Amino acid sequence: MAPKAKEKSKPAAAAPVAVEDLFTSLNRHIQQSEFDLAVKVSDQVLAIAPGDEDAIRCKVVALIRNDNIEEALSAIQEFSKKSSVDFSFFNAYCLYRQNRLDEALEFLKGQEGIVANMLLQSQILFRLGKMDACVDIYQKLQKSKIDSLEINFVAGLVSAGRASEVQGTIESLRVKSTSSFEMAYNVACSLVERNMYKDAEQLLLSARRIGQETLMEEDLADADIEIELAPIAVQLAYVQQILGNTQEALESYSDIIKKNLADESSLAVSISNLIALRGPKDASDGLRKLDKLIEKGEGPLTFQLARGLDLKLSQKQREAIYVNRLLLLLHSNKVDQARELASALPGMFPNSVMPVLLQAAVYVREKKANKAEETLLQFANKFPEKSKIALLARAQVAATAGHPQIAAESLLKIPDIQHQPATVATLVSLKERAGDIEGADAVFNSAIQFWSNAMTEDNKLNVIIQEAAV
Repeated sequence: MAPKAKEKSKPAAAAPVAVEDLFTSLNRHIQQSEFDLAVKVSDQVLAIAPGDEDAIRCKVVALIRNDNIEEALSAIQEFSKKSSVDFSFFNAYCLYRQNRLDEALEFLKGQEGIVANMLLQSQILFRLGKMDACVDIYQKLQKSKIDSLEINFVAGLVSAGRASEVQGTIESLRVKSTSSFEMAYNVACSLVERNMYKDAEQLLLSARRIGQETLMEEDLADADIEIELAPIAVQLAYVQQILGNTQEALESYSDIIKKNLADESSLAVSISNLIALRGPKDASDGLRKLDKLIEKGEGPLTFQLARGLDLKLSQKQREAIYVNRLLLLLHSNKVDQARELASALPGMFPNSVMPVLLQAAVYVREKKANKAEETLLQFANKFPEKSKIALLARAQVAATAGHPQIAAESLLKIPDIQHQPATVATLVSLKERAGDIEGADAVFNSAIQFWSNAMTEDNKLNVIIQEAAV
């Protein structure tokens, strides 16, 4: 009898991978910055243990580190429904990366005692331009042993307009201004804010030398070193510009732009400063350079700064770029584009007088002096503490347009210049042009009375009489 045929053996089922082995792989992928693979392994762990909090955190962090911010937010939303993990920090960080800054702050409320949250909050406040609040956080963190805290602390003070506090701060922190090239740069920026340009120049040169030595020790390529030190090069060129070394500054800006070895923000500032230094010369070339910094916009403004720049530049730097563009448009007789930009700027920088001055300039170019005068007066009434420059501009526009009474009225609204000889002479002349002889006499008599009370030597009174007679 023939033997029975043997049944074909079935392939053995693959042995399940142990969770411990998966975590070993997960750790290796994260250490090697293989974040795509880290996400996949995290999913494998979660398939075996759906509620594993370590795997959940690893997946969210890997998505963030891989710049998949939208996917990270979706994962957070999904895991929040079935996990007890506190995602406040991750949520805030993702929203910060998307520039949804106010929403990001909401997630950090009530968690001020956690160092990581406080550091993130300080960055959000910095980007929002709330510098004093940012500095307050750094002050609370002083006793924490955080790398580079003092560097950020000084940067925050400078951005908050508190440059005068920098020296005392670094002394209290027991650090030297030359402890690192970043610190030297930030302290130099504080000296620039205090108009101590020679001292700033010397410290910037030290910052550049320290930076070159430090980065060479880290074996960075020459091109990478230039990129790292680009902010120092730009600030040094600016100081040279202020000190009157215009040719040196021009060459520095041009070199930075030509080599294109700078971070986006340093390159943008170089272009903007170069345009300001050149003035109206070669306006078309200036516009072409600015075109590299912009992208198509939506709404009333058909262009805007490229997203990366919009997030990295300070408000002051962003405003300078827009202002330079508008001035170049006016010099190029592109009035329609200038008008469009001028109408948008006051909304973008509501607390600044410069957009209003430019708006008035466009009205003047369009021969609408009345509109220019009205715009400047509205700003002066809304912001009394910033009204001086707006009222001076209104007086200039009105005088040029043949409205002497409005020009005189504008000058009379500026208390601290009322009795200065040049102001009195101008007011008397304007009143006379307007046919207001009594008003001219009143201005003159008021000035004489003021200086009679203020001066004891009779010959000093001649100053006001001579100026008013011009």
